[in-house]
Amino acid sequence: MMLSQPPAPAGLAAVPLFVGSDIYRGSSYGLHHPLRIPRVSTVMDLSRVLGWLPTDRFRSSPRAKPAALTLWHEPAYVAALQEAERLGAVSPEMRERFHLGTLSNPVFPEIYRRPATGAGGTMLAAELLSRNPGVIHVPGGGTHHGLPGRANGFCYLNDVVLGIKVLQRAGLSRIAYVDLDAHHCDGVELAFAGDPGVRMISVHEEGRWPFTGGLDDTGGGSAFNLPVPRGYNDSEARAVLHGLILPRVEEFRPEALVMQCGADSLLEDPLSRLALSNLAYLEALSALLPLAPRVLVLGGGGYNPWSVGRLWTAIWGTLAGCELPERLPVAAQAVLEGLSWGGGGRPAPEPAMLTTLIDPPREGPVRPEIRDRLARLARR
Repeated sequence: MMLSQPPAPAGLAAVPLFVGSDIYRGSSYGLHHPLRIPRVSTVMDLSRVLGWLPTDRFRSSPRAKPAALTLWHEPAYVAALQEAERLGAVSPEMRERFHLGTLSNPVFPEIYRRPATGAGGTMLAAELLSRNPGVIHVPGGGTHHGLPGRANGFCYLNDVVLGIKVLQRAGLSRIAYVDLDAHHCDGVELAFAGDPGVRMISVHEEGRWPFTGGLDDTGGGSAFNLPVPRGYNDSEARAVLHGLILPRVEEFRPEALVMQCGADSLLEDPLSRLALSNLAYLEALSALLPLAPRVLVLGGGGYNPWSVGRLWTAIWGTLAGCELPERLPVAAQAVLEGLSWGGGGRPAPEPAMLTTLIDPPREGPVRPEIRDRLARLARR
């Protein structure tokens, strides 16, 4: 049995593109960091063994040049990232000023090259989309916490902001940004608060770092923030999709849509307490695709190697118009069986996580607090 996906909506490019890089293969934030796990390389490997990533659909991500990063980031901070990579260390002054060499944002061998590659991929995708309508997937993007002059929340650069600014520089005046990560997009909101040309919608876990994005936070009139309680399920995500996300995107009539698909809202993620299946993401993606002629789909958070790899691969399969298998072929199972937590003593995945791509639905009641918050946002 195959899970059939909807055809690419009219007006979108016939050949969606995937932007990736081998810099993610073997690169780690360190043995004690949640980002010690493989993610983008898993998506590339799974997509290739499934036959979903022919050479004409793949683009190797360029590394953004320092001058390009100053489209939003401070030159001194970009220089500090380069210096940290060259030295393999930071001074106490650099740690204090730029928040490099901390537990959240440690020094590691590719501390400049890896985030600059993620930023370069998103900026390339934005440049391509500014010229021609289409769909591009950049799973290495989505680092939505990065700030102009310092690292923040596992994010050294903010490729989301840089990508949107590339779209704006090309003359696009209505850009919608939808963020499904378990954590609020504080860096993106900082960049575009009060900008009438950017509409930001973030659905994130309440009481979760960075403790921003409250229900009454309007981002200067540019943002709709919906904090959701722990246990947030597929039924509630569907209510949010139809009660908030779709109507607010549709009324904005965006020329481009940027969607951040951080995988940490999935049930299996160790850094949140939400309970979505990957079906909830695919449902939102399929509903949003027809609403803009240009669609840029990014990664983001996600700290369970199996759930992240399966979700982002399923997203690419959906964008590419492929049929998602009910059971993975042996070669794809081998990719998932080769993953690990990289230490830390966490339990092995459930057997279905090694043999399937799509989760079972995780439905449940739509709780009153969800309905009440949607009603408040609807009155804005």
